[in-house]
Amino acid sequence: MSAIPSAGSSKDIKGDYMMLLVTQLQNQNPLEPMSSDEMTAQLTQLSQLEHMENMDSTFEKALFTAQMNQGAALIDKEVTFVPRNGDQVASGRVDGITTVDGKVIVGVGSQGIDIDRILSVAK
Repeated sequence: MSAIPSAGSSKDIKGDYMMLLVTQLQNQNPLEPMSSDEMTAQLTQLSQLEHMENMDSTFEKALFTAQMNQGAALIDKEVTFVPRNGDQVASGRVDGITTVDGKVIVGVGSQGIDIDRILSVAK
């Protein structure tokens, strides 16, 4: 018997569970049927997991949008920030924003600064 590969999302887990459930129901001992309460509880937990994944995705999108708006509001403003290399605090004027791997990056001269590295903003 081969091992079941790990599922990537709650939808995958739910599909796998339903396949296992149907197989169990087809092969169960008629004198000792499966408890419907246990099946219902497991399906409820899977449904809750799926809803939590959806909420997580929605919150990630909202956070990204808020960070993009914050970045756009920083254009032409003087910011103080901690550079990526960990050197001393630096400052400069924000001349644009971009995204890299889902992170909002503000352009300060030739440097790209993660928005969460900004310490202060001035006019």
